[in-house]
Amino acid sequence: MRNVFFGVIVLGALGAFTMLGGCASVESVEAAQTTANTALSTATAAQASANDAHQVAGQALGAAQAAQSSAQMAQQSADRANATAAANGQQIAEAQRRRGERD
Repeated sequence: MRNVFFGVIVLGALGAFTMLGGCASVESVEAAQTTANTALSTATAAQASANDAHQVAGQALGAAQAAQSSAQMAQQSADRANATAAANGQQIAEAQRRRGERD
């Protein structure tokens, strides 16, 4: 990403110098340098913003992975509770069946 920004800056500066030809005044060269410096500052700020965004995305990914892990543990707990409830239901049905046989 940084190489792209710096490449654009270099190409812009070369284009400005080419347009000026061999007859560039000191003011023209200074203006071109100021433009190149501004472009470099903008590119550096953009790179810093991209780095910050990358860091935030990494933190969000970590939070999402933790949430996924919690969800999986909750699902396993729910599965165990359902299995226990089903087993209890079968025991109750069996107990009622036996009670009916005794009566």
